Amino acid sequence: MAKKVLTTSGIEIKDVYTSCRPMEELPGVFPYTRGIRPDMYRGKHWTMRQYAGFSTAEASNKRYHYLLKQGITGLSVAFDLPTQIGYDSDHPLAEGEVGKVGVAIDSLEDMEVLFNGIELQKISTSMTINATASVLLAMYIALARKQGADPARLSGTIQNDILKEYAARGTYIYPPKPSMRLITDIFEYCSRELPRWNTISISGYHIREAGSTAAQELAFTLANGKAYLEAAIEKGLDINVFGRQLSFFFNCHNNFFEEIAKFRAARRMWARITSGMGATDVKAQQLRFHAQTAGSALTAQQPRNNISRVTLQALAAVLGGTQSLHTNGYDEALSLPTEEAARIALRTQQIIAYESGAADTVDPLAGSYFIESLTDELEQAAWSYIRKIDELGGAVKATETGYIQQQIGEAAYRYQKTLEEGEQVIVGVNRFVMEEGPLPASFQVDDSIRQVQAEKLQRLKAGRDGQVAAQSLENLRLAAAGTENLMPFILQCVETSCTLGEIAGELRSVFGEYGS
Repeated sequence: MAKKVLTTSGIEIKDVYTSCRPMEELPGVFPYTRGIRPDMYRGKHWTMRQYAGFSTAEASNKRYHYLLKQGITGLSVAFDLPTQIGYDSDHPLAEGEVGKVGVAIDSLEDMEVLFNGIELQKISTSMTINATASVLLAMYIALARKQGADPARLSGTIQNDILKEYAARGTYIYPPKPSMRLITDIFEYCSRELPRWNTISISGYHIREAGSTAAQELAFTLANGKAYLEAAIEKGLDINVFGRQLSFFFNCHNNFFEEIAKFRAARRMWARITSGMGATDVKAQQLRFHAQTAGSALTAQQPRNNISRVTLQALAAVLGGTQSLHTNGYDEALSLPTEEAARIALRTQQIIAYESGAADTVDPLAGSYFIESLTDELEQAAWSYIRKIDELGGAVKATETGYIQQQIGEAAYRYQKTLEEGEQVIVGVNRFVMEEGPLPASFQVDDSIRQVQAEKLQRLKAGRDGQVAAQSLENLRLAAAGTENLMPFILQCVETSCTLGEIAGELRSVFGEYGS
């Protein structure tokens, strides 16, 4: 008897597919399985981003200008760990982490340096930031104002997805309830002031990186999305207004066909979720997403093999209909990407766009017995998880009880076991291993930048109007203790030279910390 072949979600792949429902769906038409626009990439390519940020704002600004010259069409900012969890670079808990996994941003001054020579009104910027998303967005708005830009014309995205932080990533600060308040405050503020801004990027990427299957990534991400919809509707917001500004962030892993089917199923499911919750506006029904190739699929062994992995993953994202894409550098299992690795990663996208023909027609694999069946089966598997989450009381409750974390952990264990037993082959790791020479030159961030940032903070505090800054922080604290939208108060703090750590500290004093 032939051995069964399964996807990472446990769906059996048949030898041959001989039947399929008639293809009646069209791209740009509900439920958007085949794409959100009738012409997709024939009209406009996806936004080509390279996630970048390290060391100081000055160093990251140089990398952004380099990438812009190489042809990226959107910036994507990585912040360091202290910035992500609300500590200034001179805080004792920041030691050893400043500038390491992203750029250190302590104040509006740092944000000005980060985007020096870049007109914010002319570029789309994605910022991977969650617990402190409100502060970084306020800094971006304040800088745009200083540049003379109209905030209503700013385009970009903040990740702002705290639920997946509790379940899969860990860069949370406040408990779930005040965290959800901050998120819905951003929804409300941006619906008035930044109508072109994506107020959240509901992220399956980190769920997958933590070890989930494709079906779990799909289910848990959409369940989180439902929770955000419910919270915003409970706040009195109109789904047909704030729903237009929601976006998603998915992983694109190694199983080529499963990933394509996952993206198609995601659009169909989200259209049905939103319409079932009252969305009648097409833009509020459509799932728009950014994709990033899988960091966890990169290997330190034979690292140039990662170029092939990234290429296949990027092609799957394109065939699945992504609106935005980041391709990982081949050396990222070793360090932050070098300029050469970042350039090759970008060139991979450009070759797919301009040389492969993949962008020449909409949903090229539509009608494939395999793809259509796999799309249906992934959807069914994801709905099964979502029904269980609904039974538990929704995504917030399912996270608080540990259900989602448990499911991810069990999937990660099963996958690791297949690697160790050789059932799942990773080229260069558990098969086709070879004696390796010296590793490629890697990118290093010097610990001395913490002192550089600390000196900047000293100069900032010495030069600002301390009384005005203190009053801004006090106003924020009082507003946090009440029910007002916090975004105007955070923006006031930013514009009066308060630091990120000071702002987060005031909110900590009112909201407390999760798990403490």
